[in-house]
Amino acid sequence: MTEPAPDDRLMARAVELAARGLGRTRPNPAVGAVVARGGRIFGEGWHRRAGCDHAEVAAIKNALAKAGAGRAADAAENGFFKDATLYVTLEPCSSPGRVGACTDAIIAAGIPKVVYAVPDPNPKNRGKAKRALAKAGIACERFKGDRGVLKSAESLVRGFRKHILTGLPFVTVKIAMSLDGRICDCAGNAKWISSEGSRRITGCGLRDAADAIMVGAETVRRDNPSLLCHGRRHDGLIRVVVSKSGNLPADARLFTDGAPNATLVFDDAKKALAELGRMGVTSVLCEGGLNLARSLADQGLVDSWITVMAPKVIGSRTVEKALCGKIDTDGSRVRCGDSFLSVDFGG
Repeated sequence: MTEPAPDDRLMARAVELAARGLGRTRPNPAVGAVVARGGRIFGEGWHRRAGCDHAEVAAIKNALAKAGAGRAADAAENGFFKDATLYVTLEPCSSPGRVGACTDAIIAAGIPKVVYAVPDPNPKNRGKAKRALAKAGIACERFKGDRGVLKSAESLVRGFRKHILTGLPFVTVKIAMSLDGRICDCAGNAKWISSEGSRRITGCGLRDAADAIMVGAETVRRDNPSLLCHGRRHDGLIRVVVSKSGNLPADARLFTDGAPNATLVFDDAKKALAELGRMGVTSVLCEGGLNLARSLADQGLVDSWITVMAPKVIGSRTVEKALCGKIDTDGSRVRCGDSFLSVDFGG
């Protein structure tokens, strides 16, 4: 197996670090960075949440801490970062916000070269990092390596990009259905069409990366979900219910489980997304039901659609008595598990 080029490997690590911040940095993007010399990483970091160090600063501090090198200014004077390159998933910010500008931190540290994967989506900031760093004699260039790594870096900021440009969050609709197109049986029961593995991907993966999760009123009435992340703790995940009537069970888990996660109720999906956007929410995962998904789609509010196709035929049966088949993938039959189809509509 061919060893990846150094730039590809280093940027891939920055992408991997950035993903740790998904769902936790709103209204900021998830960003990762590494500091390397001769292809070897000696500092790395990611943006953990708004108000905390940006990824570039975190990577610089990490390198200094591991070497016991003291302050960035001292390190610059001593040439600590001589011949080093900073790899970062997003163009460094060039103006201070809640924290200082990353270009200032890079200049203070004396890092001679920066490679970034994705330009800042904000037209007001795009391209400014290169100009600011060039004045200090620092090279700043766009990553031109592996296309897969670049696509991964771009996907990290798609919610931030849409929020910056439109004020709305990036909306992903996820629906599980049977082979005959049923998302529930004749009694309205949807537990469980998809497999345990698929539910784990949703509960631990998709929810973990989202700022908010949205469902319709009927999902709350029938399934009584918690809508919490099943993996690592995600106290910032906002739970959203769209209900025209507002008639929801007072004892629903969403309202009574004592979780620190906020639960918001709206009478209209479009109004919900507008308010979430004003709150700085950049990504919303809609898990159901069908009426809500159709409403979002009809209004052109869906950016990404994930369909979980379960190898079952429900027909007029209950979910428990559905005919279960096997998935045939390249000649290998998988006894359990579902097929995922993910389609993006831009953004």
